[in-house]
Amino acid sequence: MLRRARSLAVLCFLLAGGIGIISSTQTWVEVTRADAGEQLLVAGADAVALLAPLSLAVLALGAALSIAGLVLRYLFALLGAGGALVLITSTLPVVFDPPVEVVAASVAEATGLSGTSALHEIVASLTPTAWPAVALCAWVVLLAASVFVVATAHSWAAGGKRYRSTAEAHHQSTGPLDAVDSWDELSHGTDPTD
Repeated sequence: MLRRARSLAVLCFLLAGGIGIISSTQTWVEVTRADAGEQLLVAGADAVALLAPLSLAVLALGAALSIAGLVLRYLFALLGAGGALVLITSTLPVVFDPPVEVVAASVAEATGLSGTSALHEIVASLTPTAWPAVALCAWVVLLAASVFVVATAHSWAAGGKRYRSTAEAHHQSTGPLDAVDSWDELSHGTDPTD
């Protein structure tokens, strides 16, 4: 299990971020209007403002975690756990009893009415779909993966060795360099003119 710890952690981060991005475009809350108007469908990104940006950040953390060194692994795990906690606390109310505030912007856009009293008058009921629950499960997985990274990161193989060994082997080769080799040397951070 420890040999695959990095892959498992990266997969969990990417899965959680991917589900977050997908769910941000899906309907999270169905709004039944008291004025017998057309039912409003509120997307996840409208219900939870931080959903899309934090999901993208989780995807980026997952990708970076795949090549990160030891210190960055712990930092990324802490960032992942923090993001998971923010997303869990934002998503929980929508799953169990959506407050009117999560649909305020969508209702105001559709009706032209704003303000707390107007919202309570026009909103007859709020019904959450399955997407908030799916996203909540993804955030729990993200939190568990972050804890898993903290517990196992010290035993992972070094992240960037495969890239460094290629550059070092190329740098140690002898003989004249052509233009492509010179550019490769610059890409690896060495000056080919030395």
